Amino acid sequence: MHQQVTPSLTLTRRLNASPAEVYKAWTDPELLVRWFGPENVVAQEAELDPRVDGAYRVVMREDNGERHEVSGRYIEVVENERLVFSWAWVTTPERVSRVTVTLKPDGEGTILTLLHEKLFDDAAVRGHTHGWTGSMEKLEAYFA
Repeated sequence: MHQQVTPSLTLTRRLNASPAEVYKAWTDPELLVRWFGPENVVAQEAELDPRVDGAYRVVMREDNGERHEVSGRYIEVVENERLVFSWAWVTTPERVSRVTVTLKPDGEGTILTLLHEKLFDDAAVRGHTHGWTGSMEKLEAYFA
């Protein structure tokens, strides 16, 4: 049976923080809103329940006032090492993709690898690459 290959993206960053600190930035709503979203977006609220089958929801607002809401469920949760969660925008709930965040210690810092799989099409890859790249830049700055 031919397996359909769905578009994905991978980003890797070295952060000046321990895996535990980076994990907390992904799982503590008060920290997540400080860096989540690219440069023209502010995360306004986050509800996170980082346990297997726990739900999360993040509401973001663009400079132009446009509201974006993403939500999903945690599939895998390994404290300070790995988070896997489903990802769906409120506007396209039928398009469910999957994000895997892996944290590896690197001296005093952490290598973060973000894999976003099962994206709908190349346009979704471009949009999410922009969003995640901007988010990673903010996360780097947060730990600078």
